[in-house]
Amino acid sequence: MFDIQGRTFRNCDRVSRRDVLKIGMLAAGGLALPDLLRRKAHAKRAGKDVQQTAVIQIFCGGGPSHIDMYDMKPHAPAEIRGEFQEIPTNVTGCRISDQLPLQTRVMDKFAIVRSVAHSTPAHGIASQWILTGHNPGRVTTDNIFPACGSVVAKMRGANQPGLPAYMAVPRKVSFGNAAYLGAAYNPFTTDQDPVAKDFQVKNLQPVPGMTLDRLGNRRELLAGLDTMRRDVDLHGDLQGMDTFYHDAVDMITSDKAAKAFDIHSEDPKLRAKYGHTFIGQNCLLARRLVEAGVSYVTCLSGGGWDTHANNFARLKKETLPRYDRAIAALVDDIYERGLDKQVLVMVFGEFGRTPRVNKDAGRDHWPGAMSMLLSGGGLKVGQMIGETDSSAAYPISKPYTPGNLLSTMYRVMGIDDKHHFYDGSNRPIPILGDGGPIPELL
Repeated sequence: MFDIQGRTFRNCDRVSRRDVLKIGMLAAGGLALPDLLRRKAHAKRAGKDVQQTAVIQIFCGGGPSHIDMYDMKPHAPAEIRGEFQEIPTNVTGCRISDQLPLQTRVMDKFAIVRSVAHSTPAHGIASQWILTGHNPGRVTTDNIFPACGSVVAKMRGANQPGLPAYMAVPRKVSFGNAAYLGAAYNPFTTDQDPVAKDFQVKNLQPVPGMTLDRLGNRRELLAGLDTMRRDVDLHGDLQGMDTFYHDAVDMITSDKAAKAFDIHSEDPKLRAKYGHTFIGQNCLLARRLVEAGVSYVTCLSGGGWDTHANNFARLKKETLPRYDRAIAALVDDIYERGLDKQVLVMVFGEFGRTPRVNKDAGRDHWPGAMSMLLSGGGLKVGQMIGETDSSAAYPISKPYTPGNLLSTMYRVMGIDDKHHFYDGSNRPIPILGDGGPIPELL
């Protein structure tokens, strides 16, 4: 174990994977915080400075019902169209579910891509595919390919020193890890529900009895830390960690990170606009983080999407009201703050739901078509992109893949998605195996 409080290094030459570095109580998803704060030179795209661009990704794990939200089929038989009605939005010709009334007022600020599809109905494979742009081809419990947030952390780093590049609130999504990029590029997590009255990121607080004064001279401290062997972990979890102590110490000796996480300082009216729900306060916290300088934030939506039974009752009473409020508020907030050219919001799950309602009044897994929401990022919004057949089963316009979605995001972030990394076998693997940006959005 390594302890920053003293100048004694215990077992420095045999640190296990469990004995990760701690600075005070700094920990990031079970990993050394300094490893998560590596920064690359900011990318440039075609002469345009993109160093302040950022992404908020809301992941609706379980599979949102596209046919009950954004791809309504009002003229289909009852066993396909379901119980909800479509209603107009503030964009002529764009109609969405009557269960999303708040989003109808901000349709001009987002775009819905309705023709995304892939080929697997399995949660794990589909989740990794949509979050990495690569089909893993088999069931696995961890990333085979790096998640898009990890790629951004590797290629771009944070927009501001002293903040993580890649955050997950409150926990990382499944298959949100860095794979062969190394644990340094896994997300920093808050591990706290921002709805809680006592919400704070405890990992940013020094251990009891440790004051900032006791940290002493940083140069002296870092000189002592640098005596630690660099090969402390054969698996590479701590590889090169001594290079990034400066950033880790910055996080606890400055108030930049603490201010970003201080959701209690927000206007109570704005917090109420987002909704005092898991997804609502996660979205608000995500906005604070990208505004402060985090480059990529993933938000968990709170579940409720895997509706094999009672699809309509669950969506109407639970999932869609809180989702509608949170997404509408986030999109509106991004634009009102003038962040719509810098911050891209992406909302999606791993697949859609079956067109036909099953015997339990539910809808099952369906990868043949799904809808995805994008806002900001300088994209062309106020439109529906793509069309599916009469039962929302398959695209009848040009189909788009998870690779197309992520290629669009990488374009916004100024990252070349043809860039190659090397896996554990030293094989070159491109950031994306297929795709290209969705042209209607550019």
